[in-house]
Amino acid sequence: MPVHHLPPELTSFVGRGAELAAVGAALTEGRVLTLVGPGGCGKTRLAVRACHELGESRPDVVWVGLENERDGAQVARRVADALDVLDVLVPAGSDPLAAVLTALGDRDAFVVLDNCEHLLADAAKVVAALLARCPRVAVLATSRAPLGVDGERVWRVPPLDLADALELFLDRAGVAGEDAEDVRAGARRVCDRLDRVPLALELAAGWAGTLTPAQIADALHDPFTMLDGGTRTAAFRQRTLEGSMRWSHDLLGDDERVLFRWLGVFEPGFAAGAVTGLAALGGPTADRLVKALRGLIDTSLVVADTAGPVARYRMLGVVRDYALARLAEAGETERLRDCHLDLQLALVDGLAALVDTDKDAWRAAVAAEYPNVRSAIEWGLAADDPARGRRLAAGVAWLWHLEGRGPEGMRLLRLAAGRGAGERTALQAEVMVALALVADTTVPGGVGLDAVRDAAELAAETGAERVWLRARSLAAVGEIGDDLDRARREAAVVRDDAARAGDAFVADASAVLVGLVDLIRDDHAAAIACIEPALDGLLRRGDRGVGSSGLGWLAQATAYAGDLRRASELAERAVMTAEPLRDFHRTGSARSILAEIRVLQGRLDLAEEAMAPMDRLVGGLDEAPFIPGWERVKALIALDRGQPEEAVDWCRREARWHPAPADEHLSPQTRVVLATALMTSGDDAAAGHLADEVLATPMTAQLPGVRAAALAVHASLAADGDPDRALALQHEALRIRNDHGLVLGCIDSLESLAELLLRRGADEPASVLTGAARRARRDAGATLTPSSADGQSAQTEGELTPSSPALVERGEAMSLPDAVAYAARARGPRRRPDSGWESLTPTERSVVDLAVQGMSNPEIATRLFMSRGTVKTHLAHVYAKLQVANRTELARLAAAR
Repeated sequence: MPVHHLPPELTSFVGRGAELAAVGAALTEGRVLTLVGPGGCGKTRLAVRACHELGESRPDVVWVGLENERDGAQVARRVADALDVLDVLVPAGSDPLAAVLTALGDRDAFVVLDNCEHLLADAAKVVAALLARCPRVAVLATSRAPLGVDGERVWRVPPLDLADALELFLDRAGVAGEDAEDVRAGARRVCDRLDRVPLALELAAGWAGTLTPAQIADALHDPFTMLDGGTRTAAFRQRTLEGSMRWSHDLLGDDERVLFRWLGVFEPGFAAGAVTGLAALGGPTADRLVKALRGLIDTSLVVADTAGPVARYRMLGVVRDYALARLAEAGETERLRDCHLDLQLALVDGLAALVDTDKDAWRAAVAAEYPNVRSAIEWGLAADDPARGRRLAAGVAWLWHLEGRGPEGMRLLRLAAGRGAGERTALQAEVMVALALVADTTVPGGVGLDAVRDAAELAAETGAERVWLRARSLAAVGEIGDDLDRARREAAVVRDDAARAGDAFVADASAVLVGLVDLIRDDHAAAIACIEPALDGLLRRGDRGVGSSGLGWLAQATAYAGDLRRASELAERAVMTAEPLRDFHRTGSARSILAEIRVLQGRLDLAEEAMAPMDRLVGGLDEAPFIPGWERVKALIALDRGQPEEAVDWCRREARWHPAPADEHLSPQTRVVLATALMTSGDDAAAGHLADEVLATPMTAQLPGVRAAALAVHASLAADGDPDRALALQHEALRIRNDHGLVLGCIDSLESLAELLLRRGADEPASVLTGAARRARRDAGATLTPSSADGQSAQTEGELTPSSPALVERGEAMSLPDAVAYAARARGPRRRPDSGWESLTPTERSVVDLAVQGMSNPEIATRLFMSRGTVKTHLAHVYAKLQVANRTELARLAAAR
């Protein structure tokens, strides 16, 4: 293989397998392939390696280096020199191109023109002649811009992939094969900072004798001052990174130089509209700027991504650093930053209408520009007058709320609120509500009820009606942890006010909130009636956040009401609705609900499958994000897997947000799961104490399902030592569940009663209730008896072994209401003492607990869902059994006990 002037390979060649394959496939006779890319990306080195790998199949390889040529008229002469064409064939004053064409003729040759960017026109002329007159010649060119000849194929040389970039840096740094994690971690940071550009990596590796990779990465805040240690034999523009960039910059036209430095203010990823928007600065017109953009793309200073529906553009990090340096040099930084802020504000303002009509479209459009929006917010908030930055921050709050960017949104919105502290303006109200909105899906408890109420008051004062409605809706959310009645009442009022004001989103979201309160209070029919109609509007408008939550809550209400099949379908739809948001809060919450329903169905493998995608994501984070219900469902799965200690740990993780986490910080629903886990792990004392605390908590009076579950924990604890009390407690739990339509809870109670009766030798009622429970569970769509939050251990149908199959069949013929009625009839005589604390029924004990807290009869009636007269009757029975005359004596006796 005759080789003409091919540069030697003085160092190892790293990576570029795909590029070499592409070059080999594209270099065919009569064709030209141009390797295009910014300075330092490795075009020349790739061409040299291609020559070595392809040379075996080429009789002639002709290398023509143009890096030191300044006269375009000499391009053909350089080719002639590379071919060793005798001067006699190219007499003085004649065109050497003719001699080149004669010398090549019909030879099978491979001609390489390296570094053509500063001689494009003349290089293109030579290549066109070669293709026209030498049919067996293939041409490979390297340039920072395409040649522009007919038939040219352009291959834009990308940065190295991460693995190859790491190998190159470590090899040139003299630590190839180093496995130390800190070395490789520092090297990865260097690769990321330098965009995996080979020249920059080789220059950075030159510091390895002085600094560690981590120190090199830290020092690269200004790569153009640090990366100046190239080899003395390298071309002048490759001895420093700055020299390479200056070479490209000097080749630009006037408009291209102006646009180049202006584009430095844009974060990677911007659209053509951003470029034309810069015409507002004066100078090049919009048409000229678009033309200049094309020039920057051709010279590889801007990378175009045309794969999507709208073309987007970006600069590599080191290129952008150089552009920003030129911008500062021109004294235009502040002017361009201000213009950039105005452009982002105009973009977000122009998209604002979509928030109410098509939130999916709004989210996609804003997310595409988010790096620029974030940069503009930070610039605006640092300004003497931060109003524009504050407006922009409030304008993108929904993105932070929906897409898992909450911590960053909280930081910027807190700064925005702080810059407006003391203002009584609509903008300050909007910022405060935006902060509350983002906090709602970022931290438990949000920003606090008082802060949201202040925002609502300020919005009302300044006449910002839409902001006022949203603030009141968020305030109703905040009330859920304190007063369910008030939360529901306020949500209903906001729903009606928003409907009258034409704010469909707030109206539908508030209706879902009303349904959530009904769900928490175990009024599932009411929850379904509120949530289901509101979902249509939410989902139609692309309100995936509230829509996915509403679907999840609808699924829970449907499940607890006894239709697990329908609930499963709704939960799966909630997951599909949430997943495009790619956030932890909504997607994790939807998956938690789906997993809980799988647990209730007895399908543990599918429950774990539902949790797995979020488990993988959360497992890679230093701190787990806020995902409602996540820990409780993980605990339920652990319980069913026979891992109660793990369940205890999962329950207690729910309180990790508090400065001093304790069981009292857990939700009531999680506390009864924890009590079950403690009991199952053998810590009966702790389980009983926690169940007592749950029953004594004022909120529990509004949560019949939680109250019944706590009673069932006590029943399980009493099963061995006091079976009569265990039966009484289970019957009371069944009564509460039946009164509130808690179908799954009723089934759990029937199974527990059957087991207790079987222990007592009451085979007939045990057999009947076993059959009834089996049928009811099948009717609900479950396969096995799951562990529940009421203290029941996991059971399968085979663990209950009544002796009479005929009686079991009799039970299987019963409907659930008939089975509940049968259980009440089969209760039989009670063996409770006639006086003393042990004589009190579970309901009487609940009345006592609330009475000694100072509640009036009406308040007790409200909490326990009974009439005032019933409360009075219960107290009369209590006074008689305990031999006290009034509440004062009752309180004294309770305290002594």
